Amino acid sequence: MTPSKLCGVANTLERRDAIQRDLERLAGEWIESSPEEKDLGVLADDKLNMSQQCALEAQKANRILGYIKKGAASSSREVILSLYSALVRPHLEYCVQLWGPQYKKDMELLERV
Repeated sequence: MTPSKLCGVANTLERRDAIQRDLERLAGEWIESSPEEKDLGVLADDKLNMSQQCALEAQKANRILGYIKKGAASSSREVILSLYSALVRPHLEYCVQLWGPQYKKDMELLERV
């Protein structure tokens, strides 16, 4: 089964009716329940808990840091900071407004990176 998204702005009666028709068309399809869903690269569970997303991003960032540590020809602070800024931070900042840590344990996990 292919994931589907349905969205639109219902700012007129015609748009509202069009969205309603699309919803009714989907109702005939079997839509399975899922305990978690990934959208735009962000993983959320059915309660919109982002702890799993925080763990995944920390894991990715730590893996990249390991590559930097093993592969960096220079261990100067400037080189390491440049590599960190270019390769690690984007993983920690992508859509952070959405998945930002909600719990202290998640914050501490990300801060350890």
